[in-house]
Amino acid sequence: MATVSRVVNHNHNVKPATEKKVMEVVKRLNYRPNDVARGLASKKTTTVGVIIPNVTNSYFAALARGIDDIAEMYQYNIILTNSDGDEQKEVKALNTLYSKQVDGIIFMGNELSAPVRDEFKAERIPVVLAGSVDPQNDFPNVNIDYRQAVSSQVNQLLDNGNQRVAFVAGKLTRSINQDFRIPGYQAALQAHQISFDEQLLFEAADYDEGYELCEQLLSHQATAAMVSNDEAAAGIMNGMNDRGVQVPEQFEVATSDNTKLTEMTRPTLSTITQPLYDVGAVAMRLLTKLMDNDEIEQKQVLLPFGMKQRGSTKGA
Repeated sequence: MATVSRVVNHNHNVKPATEKKVMEVVKRLNYRPNDVARGLASKKTTTVGVIIPNVTNSYFAALARGIDDIAEMYQYNIILTNSDGDEQKEVKALNTLYSKQVDGIIFMGNELSAPVRDEFKAERIPVVLAGSVDPQNDFPNVNIDYRQAVSSQVNQLLDNGNQRVAFVAGKLTRSINQDFRIPGYQAALQAHQISFDEQLLFEAADYDEGYELCEQLLSHQATAAMVSNDEAAAGIMNGMNDRGVQVPEQFEVATSDNTKLTEMTRPTLSTITQPLYDVGAVAMRLLTKLMDNDEIEQKQVLLPFGMKQRGSTKGA
C-alpha cells in the first residue's frame, strides 16, 4: 500500500521498474485516488470554494480566471457556485461548500450581508474577498481604491465642461457604493465647487435598466453619467443614441470595469481600468497563505487602477 501511495502521489522515491509495474496495474484497473478518503486522512481536501454572483458577468468571469490559474499552480481544486447575488443562496452555497470540507473560501459578491458574515465567523476556515469590500475589515480582501477611481473619472467628466454628472449603480445602498464610490463622486464635485444633488443618483444593474434610465437622466438635465457597471453603461449609451442624443457630443458616458464589452460598443466606452485577473490571482495567493497558516503582511490589498479614455467621452 505504501508503495502504491508513493507512486500515485508522484513521490519519486520509488525504483523506476516498480513505478512502471504499479502504473500498469493502475491503468488496467482504471484506478483513481479517492480524494474524500485522502482528505479524511490528511484533514486537508486541497479544495477551495468560490462563490460568484453571476457566472455570465464578464467582470466576475475575469476574476474567476485569475483564481483558477493560481489554484492550479498550487495544486488546489475549485468548486464554483453561482449565488445570483442573493443572500439566501449565498448562505446555502456556503453550507454546501462546508459540507464538502473545503479548505478555504473566496467570496465574490455585491454585498457582504450579516448572515454571510456570521457564517464565515462561525465556521472559522480561511476566507478572502475578491472584488468585494468589507468596511468592518473582518476578512482579508483584494480590491482597487474605488473611491479614488470614481473621483478620478468624474473629475474628467467635469473637466469636459459637464455641470450635471449623474452617478449610476446597481443598488445605491450597497457598501461599495455608499461608503466608497459615492464619496468619490462627491469629492470630485466638491473639487469643482459644484453642489451635490441627490436627484442625480440613479439605480441600474444591467443593460435593460440602463436603457430605460435614459428618460430620467434627460429629465434631470444630466449631460454625463458615471456608471458602475459596463452593461448598464452600454444600455445608457444605446438608449441615448436611439433617442437622438449623440454620444459623446450631447451626452458623455463613463464606466467602471473595462470588460470586453467596453471595446465592443460603438462608440467604445471610456472606463476605469481594473486589473481584474490580478484581483482574482492575488486573492487566491492570499488564501493559500492563510490555509498554510503563513503570516500575511496586510489584510486589505489595493491594486492599482487606471483610466482609459475612448469614444464615449470628449477628448478621447
